Amino acid sequence: MRAGAACGLNVKPPLAPPEAMASHPLRAVLEQVEASSCPGRLNFHCHTIHSDGSLRPEQLGQQALALGLEHLAVTDHHSTAAFAPLQGWFAEQAQVGARVPQLWSGMEISCLLESCLVHVLALGFEPGHGALEPYRQGQAPIGPELQAATVVERIHAAGGLALLAHPGRYRLSFQRLIPAAAALGFDGGEAYYDYAMQPRWQPTPVVCDAIARLLDDHALLRSCGTDTHGLELCGR
Repeated sequence: MRAGAACGLNVKPPLAPPEAMASHPLRAVLEQVEASSCPGRLNFHCHTIHSDGSLRPEQLGQQALALGLEHLAVTDHHSTAAFAPLQGWFAEQAQVGARVPQLWSGMEISCLLESCLVHVLALGFEPGHGALEPYRQGQAPIGPELQAATVVERIHAAGGLALLAHPGRYRLSFQRLIPAAAALGFDGGEAYYDYAMQPRWQPTPVVCDAIARLLDDHALLRSCGTDTHGLELCGR
């Protein structure tokens, strides 16, 4: 089914997520996401030196502890190299009594949705699963693996959730992309994002509220994250 059908007549209902995705443990967390969740409690979009970020995994972990984050996913572009060292560092901190966040696997993947280049957040997948190997090469693949339908299929095969990152940043409007994503079986989208890129992260009210409503209309999960590339996890 072409995603573009969601923008015209004869609209088909969204694809239901695979049964395993419907019971994914991260769903219960994302179902609670609201405008105030980030950056103090939840962060499902940030970067390290393993893609285009400035923080080493352990430095990012230190800031996550200082913030008191409850849930965290590092979503480097086409890389999962930060997951193991950060997981190990959190384990060391927990052994000495620190309260560490729940760490979820993550990766940001480029793909084509409605012939528009977008980013997909893969969250909560099985680390090292072979289905995501084409996307762990440091850059986007070419060919069929670049298509959004294939990306979603591979994320689900790895046991993860697929969410449209920052829907308000693309050449096509989020009013077109979110229905198209729903039609392809995406699990959700990034509802709360700092489009104004403030010194300290905060969601951009009007656009984020509109995106959150549209996600709700299509029964999609809401996510949030700072998309940190710099030295402060509370900033963009």
